[in-house]
Amino acid sequence: MRIPPFAFKVLYHLRRMYWRIAKPTIHGVKALIMHPVDDDRFLLVRHSYGDQSLWSLPGGGYKPDRETPEQAARRECVEELGVELDPSASVIDEHVTTNGSRPGYLKVVRLRAISEVLHPNGEISQARWVAVDLTELPDDSAVSEWVHSTLEAHARRPDAQEGGMTA
Repeated sequence: MRIPPFAFKVLYHLRRMYWRIAKPTIHGVKALIMHPVDDDRFLLVRHSYGDQSLWSLPGGGYKPDRETPEQAARRECVEELGVELDPSASVIDEHVTTNGSRPGYLKVVRLRAISEVLHPNGEISQARWVAVDLTELPDDSAVSEWVHSTLEAHARRPDAQEGGMTA
């Protein structure tokens, strides 16, 4: 059963309300999904909730006692995009964020797609393979701050690129 996009919008607002009240510690992952054959291309998405004009990286939350960041990134990408992924993965960047008075922890994981075929669910309104220099996006496209910092981390961490990724 496919979940309609409006349901993701409702859940997004409920989750934000919960965060404001409970102020939980949040663990999240963002995924830099590299193109299956072109090392200079990666995947950007637009979500069907929040700022729908913003190009971002796929990802979501996870519980560190249940899965690793690599497992969480893989799970989120398969759920959101139906993308087939190479078994290798590596954490290339880490951030401490703040949500009110509580810290949040974000890990950025690099993965490689096996195929460029995608099957997005209702959470994703648009997905696109783009060049790492972002020149293929229209000039008026808004891009998440995480995209820029992730691409910087990707450039700094060539050791974890093709052939050097760890599972």
